[in-house]
Amino acid sequence: MKARSTILRIVGAGAVAAALTWSAVAGGVIGEAGTEGIQTKSIADEGPGYAVEDFAYPNADKILAEQKIKLKSGNGHILLAECTGAPELMEVFSHVNEKVCFRVTGDKGYLSLEIPAVFGVKGNDYAARVDMSAGAEEKTFNVDKNAWTAVGETADDQGRDFMLLEIRTSK
Repeated sequence: MKARSTILRIVGAGAVAAALTWSAVAGGVIGEAGTEGIQTKSIADEGPGYAVEDFAYPNADKILAEQKIKLKSGNGHILLAECTGAPELMEVFSHVNEKVCFRVTGDKGYLSLEIPAVFGVKGNDYAARVDMSAGAEEKTFNVDKNAWTAVGETADDQGRDFMLLEIRTSK
């Protein structure tokens, strides 16, 4: 009988220890010895926050203020660049901004932006497509590789001003 009660005490103590361990792990808390017993705090409150990529264009507010170009978002493969005349640059011509240049990298590029009164685009080595709007009407133009392409006003029967909304590129 004495052996049986010893076994029951050991099993009971093990069950209590297991329950406390499970409670601490499942509850996501750790104990700290305090003057008034055990205090708990959540581990999750101390962990680093999550980084969520929104694909917003870096320094877009500054570029809008200085150059009147609204860069919204993209995948990082079409970047605003200084117009140097280099053949690898895509050039966008506008009555408002004159010439705006973009460096294209990677296999596929995407950029959402707003450049008003665009009338021409000079392509580079990438296949490119630009989406534009004149009022409520939207049009897509394919841009010739390494050549000038008439878009917007110069490709419109009515000669309307078109806003450049998106650039998409692929190798």
